[in-house]
Amino acid sequence: MKATATPATAEGRVRSSSAATTRRIGRRLGRAAQPGTCLALVGPLGAGKTQLAKGVAWGLGVPGVVNSPTFIIVNEHAGRLPLFHVDAYRLADGGEARQAGAFDERQAQGVTVIEWAERLDGWLPPDHLRIEITADATLPNLRLLRWRATGPRHAHLSQVLDLSETP
Repeated sequence: MKATATPATAEGRVRSSSAATTRRIGRRLGRAAQPGTCLALVGPLGAGKTQLAKGVAWGLGVPGVVNSPTFIIVNEHAGRLPLFHVDAYRLADGGEARQAGAFDERQAQGVTVIEWAERLDGWLPPDHLRIEITADATLPNLRLLRWRATGPRHAHLSQVLDLSETP
């Protein structure tokens, strides 16, 4: 079943000057995450989606290495809350994502981070935090993270992003 679009309840942007800073932003999100948090990451190859996901894992207390699950679609990691790390790069749409097991009822008890989330537009939960990451063409390490909370459950994360100290 497709979800309908929901207007933004909070939006903004934050800059990151390095992969380490992007991970620190993710860590703040991971620390503030609650059961049912869904982070929809959008951006071109190399933008920093996986770095942000690694930071979320760090904030959730996930031990070990967190890499993008490109070939297996979903990795589940144990932490303060379970982390469901989804990579939609190889998926055509949300229907294929459901068939591949990218979404299930367990995610309501954990945190879901979806890389290449634009491939699942229309299939994401109505209440999620969409973060679009873009690189600066002239400054290779500079990233702009534009975020939009599409419901009240994720609007609280805007405070974490508004307070992010990024050089």
